[in-house]
Amino acid sequence: MSSSGQPSRLPGGARAGYMNRDIAILRELARQYAEAAARPVQNQRRQKWRRLNSLERVPPPIYIRACAWHEMPQSRCLCEDPFYRQYEDFFRRMLFQDTFEDDYIIEPWVTVSAAWVMPRDGPWGLPVRWTRPGQRDGAGVWDPPLKEETDIDKLVAPQHAIDEDETARRAARLAEAVGDIVPVAVDRAPAYRMWLADISTELAKLRGIEQLMLDMIDRPAWLHGVLAFMRDGILRVHEQAEQAGDWSLLAHQNQAMPYARELPAPAPDGRSVPRRMLWCFCASQELTAVGPEMFEEFMLEYQLPIVSRFGLCAYGCCEDLTRKIGVLRRIPNLRRVAAAPAANVATVAQQVGDDYVISYRPSPADMVAYGLCEERVRSILARDLAALRGCCFDITLKDVETVEGDPHRIRRWVAMVRRVVDEVIGS
Repeated sequence: MSSSGQPSRLPGGARAGYMNRDIAILRELARQYAEAAARPVQNQRRQKWRRLNSLERVPPPIYIRACAWHEMPQSRCLCEDPFYRQYEDFFRRMLFQDTFEDDYIIEPWVTVSAAWVMPRDGPWGLPVRWTRPGQRDGAGVWDPPLKEETDIDKLVAPQHAIDEDETARRAARLAEAVGDIVPVAVDRAPAYRMWLADISTELAKLRGIEQLMLDMIDRPAWLHGVLAFMRDGILRVHEQAEQAGDWSLLAHQNQAMPYARELPAPAPDGRSVPRRMLWCFCASQELTAVGPEMFEEFMLEYQLPIVSRFGLCAYGCCEDLTRKIGVLRRIPNLRRVAAAPAANVATVAQQVGDDYVISYRPSPADMVAYGLCEERVRSILARDLAALRGCCFDITLKDVETVEGDPHRIRRWVAMVRRVVDEVIGS
């Protein structure tokens, strides 16, 4: 069976044999997953995140967003069918995540993404060609296709479209395998979310980061035209999805656990909701080196119409927002702000106060990537947590590329962080 759900050319007996094995593997993992999702601690975590994201001071939740999964022996998948294998990987990752005893929530369902119909040559109709590195996790180089000013005419306006037959086929295959153990939910919200909806990510691929910064000086009117085209395309897709009833409570996105008193909780029921009932996430990592005024003119101004239509907004990923908090206050529904490893945590805390939740993100290189030095971890966390005292914040560990193959390091780090929090902040 191919990843699209179409029959493979293997002999019937062999195909049936490995499908039965694959389904048996998935069903056992689904049972373990359902047990993990039913643990009482999941509701305790929901309440903790709900309180924090509603700006109530609570002991900071700890969120492990990455764990060098590819290094873990638990990541070895056994399913042969690529379709089943992706869900095997999901179940295995979530079961491993649950061993960390952080505040990640295991939800009692599994999600199937709709089969979106996209432009043939990429989200904006122009192919971005990559030269891939020779080694795993090396740096790739891309060739931005938006080279001349007239190339703007080659951009394709995106639309919200779903291949209904393929979507139904995917959902039916997974439900047939595990639907009696864990509910299968279909996320029909548009593809243009997260990195396809922050403008910044795709614009950098289309134009190149250095050239983009030169454009701000050399051809600002032309750049404003590109930005307006992308903004309008994303808004159109979001509005089309809302008119079609395709936004649901599966579509919350905030780079954390999307619970808050002001919004309905994530749910797998497929009920259509307007964007004002959802979290959205936005960032501009590619403009981290651009000052606040130019960031506001050439990015935030175009993101604002997109994010303001949602209920609550979380802003920032890996970029340093230390000097941009003032302009980010223009986002009317802003609720969460990232303090990435490069940020000055104390300065961010002074500017934010208790107006927003700060997603504090210490460097994984300092924390877990090269050994686990308790003295160093304790020193960095004690300094930063002291600066954050009085703020609403969580502690997020993300972008962990290596733990040197140690499957126990993340859990040890979580326990260490909890001790430091108790010492510096108190329970």
